[in-house]
Amino acid sequence: MAARIVSIIGRKNAGKTTLTVALTGELLRRRVRVMTIKHGHHAGQPDIPGSDSWRHFQEAGAERTLLAGPEGRVLFERAPDLYDPVALARRYLADADLVIAEGYKRAPLPKIEVHRLAAGARPLYDPAAPNAGEWIAIVTDDPRLAAPCRVLRFNDTMWLQALAGLALERGLPLEA
Repeated sequence: MAARIVSIIGRKNAGKTTLTVALTGELLRRRVRVMTIKHGHHAGQPDIPGSDSWRHFQEAGAERTLLAGPEGRVLFERAPDLYDPVALARRYLADADLVIAEGYKRAPLPKIEVHRLAAGARPLYDPAAPNAGEWIAIVTDDPRLAAPCRVLRFNDTMWLQALAGLALERGLPLEA
């Protein structure tokens, strides 16, 4: 399977991370190799202040610090935020079957929007927007929401399975 990428977007507190976790779990159940990218608006705390790895990266100013342990690895890297999830996926996650990028609502990627009425009366999706064709699905608790893209409701029996299939079929190929 060629690597593909989709983005999970939505308003603040709509459930983007919860949806990313659920979708990742469903895809793993299908034996799909899933990797994720989380876009943040703030610099992440790269380590515990005073720890050896913190000192390597923060105090010494290493360009990259790889923290390696028995359960996994974490790479800290000094680099500008290019807001390019495709470039990040190609560089770090190219051996995935599917990369799920949480955030990146302005990136030209296939989009899955999570829309909950408690987070906002209207979804981010705008049928008049130039990028409206990027939406492959909206997952919602709004029983009245209609859109040209696929609308899945949390109370539908097989919404997560249907969403996993859409992500695999409609993800953007990562080939350069």
